[in-house]
Amino acid sequence: MSKAFTRETDHDDEDEPPLVPAAPSGKNYITRPGYDRLRTEWLALMDDERPKVVEAVHWAARNCDRSENGDYIYGKKRLREIDRRIRFLSRRLEIAEVVDPSVHHGGDQIFFGATVDYEDEAGQGTTVTILGVDEAESAQGQISWISPVARALLKARVGDVVQLIVPGGAQQLEVLSVSYPAPEQG
Repeated sequence: MSKAFTRETDHDDEDEPPLVPAAPSGKNYITRPGYDRLRTEWLALMDDERPKVVEAVHWAARNCDRSENGDYIYGKKRLREIDRRIRFLSRRLEIAEVVDPSVHHGGDQIFFGATVDYEDEAGQGTTVTILGVDEAESAQGQISWISPVARALLKARVGDVVQLIVPGGAQQLEVLSVSYPAPEQG
């Protein structure tokens, strides 16, 4: 049977992106600001965007033949995209474990939430902040706590030299400094 005669369902998830890779421990660590950003996006989709698209699809469905109605076709496609993102965010928020990195403020050991300055064998200095999988943005110098660099750095202290395994072999990284956000006064 031709694909033209098959029925498209709302449960068609064949192009749904896979979940972000799970951490070896099965945990989804995230900072409070990262959790709040995910929750804000989830609420905006649930309370604002989805109802508007549902209303537009309902309006378009009443107007004319659905097979040639661009508003209806686009609206249904957008509704599937929104629902897919809502499901994704719901699962990520459900397993999130909020961590406060400020509890380590003043410490010199690397844990989740640390901003670390390190130097590689070539003398190239780099600064990274170790954050959750759902919140790290590499363009801002943030890395996921499950990334190879973060896993090499975790638990090290200022002055330690750690080994990073890369495809070309092993590389030595020297920890120059570690900092954490200050605890909120409240």
